Amino acid sequence: MKILILCTGNSCRSQMAEGFLESFDPRLEVFSAGTNPAPRANPIAIAVMKEAGIDISHNQPKNVDQFLADAFDYVITVCGGARENCPAFTGKVKNRLHIGFDDPAEARGTTEEVLKVYRRVRDEIREKFGKLYEEKIR
Repeated sequence: MKILILCTGNSCRSQMAEGFLESFDPRLEVFSAGTNPAPRANPIAIAVMKEAGIDISHNQPKNVDQFLADAFDYVITVCGGARENCPAFTGKVKNRLHIGFDDPAEARGTTEEVLKVYRRVRDEIREKFGKLYEEKIR
């Protein structure tokens, strides 16, 4: 099973979703990419995923263009921007899904308030991708 998770910056939500899917089943081929990738993965996303026992510190944002000719069982957008700007794939895509989440990078406030938002989004990603895995991918 080959899965691509798309977001705009590929620094936060898509990286977390990739980490969770890989943790659910190491046999899955999971990739993430962005329509306008950031220079690096978000350090707070890395930290809250580490709290959940998943290391995404080695992940680097990638441009979706490098995957357009590939075949995927699932292409999943996790933000509205990527959903609206999802490019046409020349490779075969069996299933396209949108599972949207708030952007934790937009959180403002104290360190603890920002961490609370990141943790909430992380937990929502774990829950929704866990359900997807159990119901459709497994």
